[in-house]
Amino acid sequence: MHWETLLTEQQFLELQQQSPLFAIFKHSTRCSVSAMTKNRVERNWNLSMPIYYLDLLQHRSISNLIATQTGIEHQSPQLIVFKNGKAIYNASHNAIDIEEIKEQLAV
Repeated sequence: MHWETLLTEQQFLELQQQSPLFAIFKHSTRCSVSAMTKNRVERNWNLSMPIYYLDLLQHRSISNLIATQTGIEHQSPQLIVFKNGKAIYNASHNAIDIEEIKEQLAV
């Protein structure tokens, strides 16, 4: 698995407009639950789409923009999958399920 890094609001807006399929993992580097969830995502991620890592302590404004753009309430840890600019999957904590993402993509 290879993490891309989400660093700016502009980068998110460009991804939303230009990338047909991508995921964002919101992570708090101070939270042990977030660390465990990140590790579980890393072990199970076998999807052929870019996944972006968002450090919430460094870039909370990006998370706020994502919440505004999607209407999805901010949580941490949280995984959101975007297809053609729209969020098609959203889960947080232990509810993040890679198999469920695969099902959503198959629809």
